[in-house]
Amino acid sequence: MSSRMEAGVGLPDAEGAPSATSTTNARDLRKALKAGAAESPRRGGRPAAGTPPHGEPVPGEAPLPGADAFPAALREALGRRGLSLERVSERLRARGIGVSQATLSSWQRGRSQPERARSLRAVEVLEEILDLPGGALRSLLGPRRPRGRVAPARGEGAALQVLGEDSVVEKALGERFRHFNQETGSLLIHDVVTLGASGTLSNLTTTNVLRANRAGADRALFVLSFDDEQAEPLDIRVTSGRLGEATYLKGLKSLVLEIHFGRELAKLDTTVVSYAVDVSPSREPATHYERWSRANLHEYLQQVFFHPDALPSGCRRYFRDQVGSPPRAQRRISMNDSHSTHVLVSRCKPGVHGVAWDFDTGE
Repeated sequence: MSSRMEAGVGLPDAEGAPSATSTTNARDLRKALKAGAAESPRRGGRPAAGTPPHGEPVPGEAPLPGADAFPAALREALGRRGLSLERVSERLRARGIGVSQATLSSWQRGRSQPERARSLRAVEVLEEILDLPGGALRSLLGPRRPRGRVAPARGEGAALQVLGEDSVVEKALGERFRHFNQETGSLLIHDVVTLGASGTLSNLTTTNVLRANRAGADRALFVLSFDDEQAEPLDIRVTSGRLGEATYLKGLKSLVLEIHFGRELAKLDTTVVSYAVDVSPSREPATHYERWSRANLHEYLQQVFFHPDALPSGCRRYFRDQVGSPPRAQRRISMNDSHSTHVLVSRCKPGVHGVAWDFDTGE
């Protein structure tokens, strides 16, 4: 099992606060992680009652009326039944109705809605597949829309290019994902990854230089994902900025941080955000660390520090065009006397930049 983190920057609609150094210890963190004890849905999973991810309706509650009613009800029904879009598409096809997984995804995101006769018939069958009363979904459809697909927001479209559909980051952010990273963009990122004596991830420290795309930006969102459910945040320290939200979604193995800048930025103004997260030991040693970016970075620096009792037999850097795609541009990198290695990328394009290492399992 490996440890991996995916991080990004965004801006929700809320007010900022003065900048201060923030520290959350293990006891306070448990109180602050309001959704931490609840299981957030994996693909097709069901959230615990009363603790849905951001933007998701609580199972059993009627969706709000309006343009978002149909996609919200469809997402809730899919989550309650625990069905993936792929499985739903297969069931529709078995009944002679061809609706692709991509189309279903577009419906549940609200980018398009069923309007043609065949699509409306598919909605009626969907109600049966999802154990809904007749008309429960169809009655929520809004007026006919102009022809063509609703384009995703700029930040969302760029993120989808790297993360793909139904990513952990999208599930962790819910409705906030659509406007993810519209107000700010990263210029420079420095990650310091520290492994413990057992070879598992023990600490991540990140410094991120952000620039405002428009006036008024005052905070950023970061999503950190772990491969092993045993690896959970124990302590969070924000040394540049102020911690506004710390939500650990156990089912998604992801931590959502909202960090306030302490002031509203003017357009093209810059700010620095720095935070550190201590992590509980996972079951297996970590094998890599990744940083994904939806836009060009001026520079990315990753340092990995190994414990003297758990040194790797070799390290290499790599690049992925998309999360989960095969790594390419692999190249071996050396380790120095401080038991660390690093990779520095200038003018790095959108994609996934990572460092991997191997532990010798022999005697």
